[in-house]
Amino acid sequence: MNRFILALFAGIGASMAIGLLSYSDAATSSAVLLMAPFGATAVLVFGLPESSLAQPKNVIFGHFITAFIGVFFSELIGVTPLTLAIATGLSVSAMLLTKTTHPPAGANPLLIMLTAQSWVFLLTPVLFGAVVIVLVGKSMQKLHRRLA
Repeated sequence: MNRFILALFAGIGASMAIGLLSYSDAATSSAVLLMAPFGATAVLVFGLPESSLAQPKNVIFGHFITAFIGVFFSELIGVTPLTLAIATGLSVSAMLLTKTTHPPAGANPLLIMLTAQSWVFLLTPVLFGAVVIVLVGKSMQKLHRRLA
């Protein structure tokens, strides 16, 4: 397929995943299902699906590990310019050491610490949202292979 079709297909997939999370988020008042780093995740999952950075393990665990670090600092250590820097650095190191590097997840500690998120944030939006994006991404890849 030509570049135009691939780009269009990626945009449709990203719209579907973010739309699903966004509409679900709007429909429920009890859970947050969307966060800004998912926009960058969608670029990788739908635009560069063969990249190691876009693989399910990287997307899910990269987001989860970095979010855990962010919540840990937010809840137990505190938020200062120094702890923001340390948490971000630890997140980068943790993803590299666990081979779950996913660049959009590098924003998680900053987002979480600056908005004072709690442990529940690990489930929604982080884990739930990452899994939804991966599932929509895999579905779009299957559809793309059928149409190619």
